[in-house]
Amino acid sequence: MTPKKVRFDLVTIFPKIFDSYLGESLVRRARDNNILNIAVHNLRDFTLDRHAKVDGRPFGGGPGMVLQVEPIYRAVEAIRRKTSRLKKRRVILFSTRGKKLDAKGAKRLARYDQLILICGRYEGVDERVAKHIADEEISIGDYILAGGELPALVLMEAVSRFVPGFLGKEESLEENKGSYPVYARPEIFKVGKRKLVVPKILISGNHKKIEAWRKKQI
Repeated sequence: MTPKKVRFDLVTIFPKIFDSYLGESLVRRARDNNILNIAVHNLRDFTLDRHAKVDGRPFGGGPGMVLQVEPIYRAVEAIRRKTSRLKKRRVILFSTRGKKLDAKGAKRLARYDQLILICGRYEGVDERVAKHIADEEISIGDYILAGGELPALVLMEAVSRFVPGFLGKEESLEENKGSYPVYARPEIFKVGKRKLVVPKILISGNHKKIEAWRKKQI
């Protein structure tokens, strides 16, 4: 049976933002092991404007600029054509009006073969993107960010944790057992006159009692 693989396509006007993250740690290992396939697309490559402009003033007036619908449409359609073999896909726009991302939502998205992530900027994105191009809008919290790049990274890691092989061991998933306090060496750490110690139960060697203690901490 072929291992599960997920493809992420990131649409952005700042593609270099992703360089460091995608080349480090678990994400890099997952890419090397063919568990994740990640492609970053510069939205400016899909505009017909000779100056590579992708934004415009909002109809009706108002501050700031708005990302235009046409280059986003062209980008998504180009990605669809290039990856036509992938049948189960989802197009996501990051928005403060979107549904809040949680573990349940991340697990649901991990079932798709491909996630196309549209990263907005400026004062917003033409509403026709939300209504006619994206399948859903997602928010990562009740606060404002300058763009959708950080939300894209958050979603990508949250989803990837549910892709078999990404973590190496399924036991690493905190969602399986909950999050409990953890400690490592040294057993006693001195800060001035204070001694910060590891709970005795964790160095008792009694794994049954340790498991019971951990369950109480959740």
